[in-house]
Amino acid sequence: MFLQPAATEIDTNLRLILRRMNGTPTWLLLLLLSLCAVAWSVPVDRNGANQEPKEEVPEENMDTGLYYDRYLREVIEVLETDPHFREKLQTANTEDIKNGRLSKELDLVSHHVRTRLDELKRQEVSRLRMLLKAKLDSTNTQSLQMDHASLLKQFEHLDPHNQNTFEAKDLELLISTATKDLENYDAERHEEFKRYEMLKEHERREYLKGLDQEKREKEEKRMQELKEKHRQHPKVNAPGSVAQLREVWEETDGLDPQEFNPKTFFKLHDTNEDGVLDEQELEALFTKELEKVYDPKNEEDDMMEMEEERLRMREHVMKNVDTNKDRLVSLDEFLKSTEKKEFNNPKEWETLDTKPAYTEEELQRFEAELRDKEEELKRRAETLRQEQELLKERGKALEAQRREYQQAVLEMSQRQKEQPVVDGQPPAGPNGELQFQPESQKQEDKEAKAPAEHEAEVQNNLPAEPPQNLPIHT
Repeated sequence: MFLQPAATEIDTNLRLILRRMNGTPTWLLLLLLSLCAVAWSVPVDRNGANQEPKEEVPEENMDTGLYYDRYLREVIEVLETDPHFREKLQTANTEDIKNGRLSKELDLVSHHVRTRLDELKRQEVSRLRMLLKAKLDSTNTQSLQMDHASLLKQFEHLDPHNQNTFEAKDLELLISTATKDLENYDAERHEEFKRYEMLKEHERREYLKGLDQEKREKEEKRMQELKEKHRQHPKVNAPGSVAQLREVWEETDGLDPQEFNPKTFFKLHDTNEDGVLDEQELEALFTKELEKVYDPKNEEDDMMEMEEERLRMREHVMKNVDTNKDRLVSLDEFLKSTEKKEFNNPKEWETLDTKPAYTEEELQRFEAELRDKEEELKRRAETLRQEQELLKERGKALEAQRREYQQAVLEMSQRQKEQPVVDGQPPAGPNGELQFQPESQKQEDKEAKAPAEHEAEVQNNLPAEPPQNLPIHT
């Protein structure tokens, strides 16, 4: 049983290390995302300051979005249980992580921690093998002809040559791969949203094509009205501007807007009191602005677009405030941003509805991809249909063969009934089966026949009766 360290303590240690890294994104960013006690920070409600304290409910860890997220979190949680590794983690710097020196500390952790890490790796390898098998099955590839050890090489977060034990190289690969993947995470989210918007437009056009002229015009008018209704929203303040922060200060924190103080504001919204604002604490500041544009009760408001807007706002603030690019906003960085001209006189914020997320050319390429995929699915469906027909034909042939066998058995049984009983052969029953008598019955029959046979034998051995009327000799 491993003791789980407090999430806030882990979070503080990791943030301290990250600030030492001078802007280099590392595996610790992933740890922040997955191990922080407050996965989605919420603004402070000053109106409830006098209420009785409520029982704390542990919040669910936020998924990093990586396909090996669970493996990553479990490895870090196990390592955090070792006092030696935790101490080294607090004093690590950029070079320690880059040159693998931190990974070499793995050799000094306790035996039960190493045993648990070995178990985690074997579980991960087993999971990856199942993924490979599912992929090969879906492509109709004969897995027996594949070298699974070679296929595991495509997964970069562990050492495929050693599938049984967790070594220093595994920790080093996990660090480097998670760092690289996370750097591309926001870009992938933007691309995913673009594809979502193109699919939505494609389905809209296909839906309209299926309507007659009158219904199509009516539906197009209704959709345009919804679009216009969505655009009719209050002005959205630029994220990170004085107007946006004052609004949070007044409406969320319940404080006098005339007494706005950037330093106090920072401390109010550093909800875990670690001295920095992380990405989730920043995104929580944009809730009021997003509520001006999106309402989940309205048909015209898309919540997927709201999350994309939140991501754009966070990136905007990070670009202007996070000067050392460590994806965290320190108090010093925050105060310096309030001294810039853009803080008091920002450009008007353009929401997603002001311009499309894609071009017409990109939409056409996307639709061509959809058509290709649809054709591929049709081909596979036809192949499956042909295979199904073949199985049906084979089933019919097997059924006919079974009936032939049954008929042959019936005919053989009938012939056996009609044949006379041969000496020494047991008599046949009513259904043609052979009837055998038990040994006891045979012995009784034999004993019953013995006296009769003996009497017959005596009669045969008596002398013949002498002839009558012959002369008597003296």
